[in-house]
Amino acid sequence: MNRIASRSWVVFLIALLLVAGLTFFVAEFLTEGGDWATFTGSPHIYAYGKVASSVVDRNGETLLDISGEDRVYSDSLPLRQATLHWVGDRDGFISTPFYDYYALALSGYDVLNGVYRYGENKPVMTLTLDADVERAALEAMDGRKGTIAVYNYKTGELLCAISTPTYDPDNVPDLSSEEAREEYAGVYLNRFLQSDYTPGSIFKIITYAAAMDSIPDIEDQTFYCDEVYDLGGGKVTCEHWHGEQTIHEALTNSCNIAFAKIVEELGAEKLEQYIRDFAITESVSFDGLTSEEGNFDVTEAGILDVAWSGIGQYTDLVNPARFLTFLGAVANNGVEITPHVVEKITLGDQTTYSASAGSTTRRLSKALAKTLQEGMRGNVENNYGVSSFPEGMTVCAKTGTAQGEDGSRPNAMIAGFVLDEDYPLAFFAAVEHGGYGADVCVPLMGQVLAACKEALDKN
Repeated sequence: MNRIASRSWVVFLIALLLVAGLTFFVAEFLTEGGDWATFTGSPHIYAYGKVASSVVDRNGETLLDISGEDRVYSDSLPLRQATLHWVGDRDGFISTPFYDYYALALSGYDVLNGVYRYGENKPVMTLTLDADVERAALEAMDGRKGTIAVYNYKTGELLCAISTPTYDPDNVPDLSSEEAREEYAGVYLNRFLQSDYTPGSIFKIITYAAAMDSIPDIEDQTFYCDEVYDLGGGKVTCEHWHGEQTIHEALTNSCNIAFAKIVEELGAEKLEQYIRDFAITESVSFDGLTSEEGNFDVTEAGILDVAWSGIGQYTDLVNPARFLTFLGAVANNGVEITPHVVEKITLGDQTTYSASAGSTTRRLSKALAKTLQEGMRGNVENNYGVSSFPEGMTVCAKTGTAQGEDGSRPNAMIAGFVLDEDYPLAFFAAVEHGGYGADVCVPLMGQVLAACKEALDKN
């Protein structure tokens, strides 16, 4: 009897182990099955190191096809160049992590059916990018280095984002010479996501917002500019004499001295608080992509350096993707919508992924957003000129000229948005060593916004 009882316990223990093992396997299958199914060594799913698929723009124009026996790019040379940093190159030097991020949707995997892609079913990834706008942005950049980006601040759709320098993936340049390396310096970076720029005067938007929100009598004050202001044992200089001016006139004039005086009144702590509230130096993440962080650090800065920081110099750095989303929040009455570049993924007649409305965060009050809208609209009306932008678009903007420490030609920038229901667009552009922001970026952005308007009017 004891022997039978002993054997029964052994059988019970074995059964218990089997149940435990089966439970563990089912749990692993449910949580890890997708990774098993999309293992990179699978010849049924992968081609050229990526999930075999076709990538198209918002209107269905082919950007890349890796579903066949070769990696096939667009027939359009400008489009191949403009979208290189989104579809990648043949050698894997340019990272496109959203392919892997959406591997399950591209493979058509689900727990019940496994990978159900078969036969003529070809996965298609549709991006939010517009091919015509991408080409227009590349043309506007005219061979210069930098980035241009436009997104819909209501839906989060990234309509355009180019990074230059770029090249034709079907005709890769020889980078062995020193001249070529200089010409293509930074070509493997997506400047929209992976770069930081000294913002220059576009940062005055932030200082203006902080002052308007926290200094009760700021609109009753005037700030005198006679081109040089002695401060903290040094000087703040301005390129022009502006005389007495209000804070609104100082924004339009982009007056360094007025903003230095405004920063004095604000103080470093208050300015830092608004930087945090607006998330200006934080990274932004979407579609498996994460941007660079910016920088605003006045911990060891004297009053002179704090003033220059509020003007957009000193050690300030902004990432284009993050600054773009902040601009979208201003245009969207204070609510920030996370951008996205992948609109949907289809497999045969099935949609395996569809972008939903991006996550929303209130970055500033509706009243403060309206104040910024009015201030930046005043820049266009009183400085850049309404006619500089497409007719029918209510453009609000601020340009910047960021001086480098090495004495090289400054970077030119523009940041802004369009206040129209039919064209809810925020934009950012940086032209490295381009010169003055107003001279370079206003006509550039006018050209790109015209292409955006034409693209949206078609839909």
